[in-house]
Amino acid sequence: MDAQSRGRAEEIDPADQWVLNPRTGHYELQLNDSAARERPKVAAPRRSSSASPAAPTAPSPGVPGQRRGDAPPGSRRGGGRSRKGGGGGGRRKKALLITSGTLALLLVGGAAAAYLYYDHLNGNLSVTDIAGAGTGGFKKDQAINILVIGTDKRSGAGNEGYGDKDSVGHADTTILFHIAKDRSNATALSIPRDLITTIPDCPTKQPDGTTKTVRGAKGVRFNTSLGQEGRDAGCTMRTVKELTGIEVDNFMMVDFNAVKTLSTAVGGVPVCLEKDVDDEDSKLKLTKGEHKLEGEQALAFVRTRHAFGNESDLDRIKTQQQFLGSMMREMKSKETLTSPKKFFSLAEAATKSLTVDQGLGSIDKLTDLATELKDIDLKNITFTTLPVLDNPAEKVKATVVVNQGLADPLLQMIRGDVSLTEVEKKEQAAKEAADADAKAKQEALLQGNRAPAGDVRVAVYNGGGPKGAASTTLGWLQNSKGMSKASNQGNAPSKVDATQLEYAPNQADQARALADALGLPATALKVGTTDAAAKTPMKLTLGPDFQKPGTPLAPPVPQELPKDVQQAQADKAVCAK
Repeated sequence: MDAQSRGRAEEIDPADQWVLNPRTGHYELQLNDSAARERPKVAAPRRSSSASPAAPTAPSPGVPGQRRGDAPPGSRRGGGRSRKGGGGGGRRKKALLITSGTLALLLVGGAAAAYLYYDHLNGNLSVTDIAGAGTGGFKKDQAINILVIGTDKRSGAGNEGYGDKDSVGHADTTILFHIAKDRSNATALSIPRDLITTIPDCPTKQPDGTTKTVRGAKGVRFNTSLGQEGRDAGCTMRTVKELTGIEVDNFMMVDFNAVKTLSTAVGGVPVCLEKDVDDEDSKLKLTKGEHKLEGEQALAFVRTRHAFGNESDLDRIKTQQQFLGSMMREMKSKETLTSPKKFFSLAEAATKSLTVDQGLGSIDKLTDLATELKDIDLKNITFTTLPVLDNPAEKVKATVVVNQGLADPLLQMIRGDVSLTEVEKKEQAAKEAADADAKAKQEALLQGNRAPAGDVRVAVYNGGGPKGAASTTLGWLQNSKGMSKASNQGNAPSKVDATQLEYAPNQADQARALADALGLPATALKVGTTDAAAKTPMKLTLGPDFQKPGTPLAPPVPQELPKDVQQAQADKAVCAK
């Protein structure tokens, strides 16, 4: 940004300060010692009263306030004396007073401009009421699941020539982004658009404020969970939960323009090709080697189906993952993070491109989400794709179905908040070794006497199990196991990651009897430190691993993926081929 009329885009050195020269009455740029001989002093830019709220220069960090310890003009750094004896101290004090008062006015004006720009960015966002789909929003102390949807809607200037210009906007590219509870890693799961799946009934908000339920469908393409029959992004969220068993917290949706504007704002996205490409459909024409793509070229790269691999949507997904990984690396690079011009261009492009749910419908909320993500190392972000097979019902292969043998362990790992990265696997292995002694102690909880069934008091809660699980379990315990003192407490105050039984030390015999009846593992037992009063029930909270009473809990979450599951880390550049 050429805010200081230096004639070229460059960043402000932290030691450079705008200060008032009492001899001239003008602000001057006080340079650090190394640059003072090379760069001239120039007048500080004045804030125009007619400046647009959207002007990125309004809250520019290029005009910092004076820092403690900075010397005013006319003095030497390091506390040297004034050239004109004792009078210099008085002039310095006067200059500091004038500077302080004027800077206060500038800061107030800058804050107002920053607020106007902030309000402008809020106005860029499009917000969709998803009629109760998802959890209601991500939480700081829990794992986060954000659904990122790229639509094939051809809205916007310059997009008319891409494929079906009348498309209502289907879920063309869908990525479930899982952020670990401890914020150490993340997994980006791509869901193929041509996957045959079940779409549940979807309540959708209408323009008049009413809610209309769009009927579900079986045996249809995943991408029709958006747009078709008036379905909104909330329906895609519901479909993802039906498909994966993972409930989505929030969604972000972008169209073709997002790829063009974001790639341009970041200054181009580096890509690598192992061969020359000339795809007539996407209009991608590139030579073998490295390129930096933005705008129309970037969009052509992520849209091409005929340039790489076996020309399928699955290979296009890999290309898109490579592009997104490269864009992440570019956004986190020093050149982007320290450039005010790129920062404001990205803010403008991103907010204009986004449609979000109400849980992310402001810059404050998006900033909160960014705060949760900012410390994740790119080497701990893994791209993968839901494993699929060609649809066996088709002679001409056009759609795919889930490969359960590979998909089940992958989805279990995501639901269990297990990282897919090598670095995290090593850390997990070390943690498991350290927990070996604790595991042995946990197993010991199942050793000892069992209380008679009629003496077992337990309150049953549903904390993430199947709908009606608490009621079903109560009936089973009372009628099949003789535990007549069990009670149904409905939904738990908060969800749990796995089924757990909480009890006091003096209820250990009851806990063992209940664990035997339900087949609970030792890891489900949570013993307290103080005894319970008479007639106080234990607390059984059914989690997502609970299927039905009398059926063992879901098997332990695997710690490693099957070899055939595709994956790639965001920090690694891979050439498309």
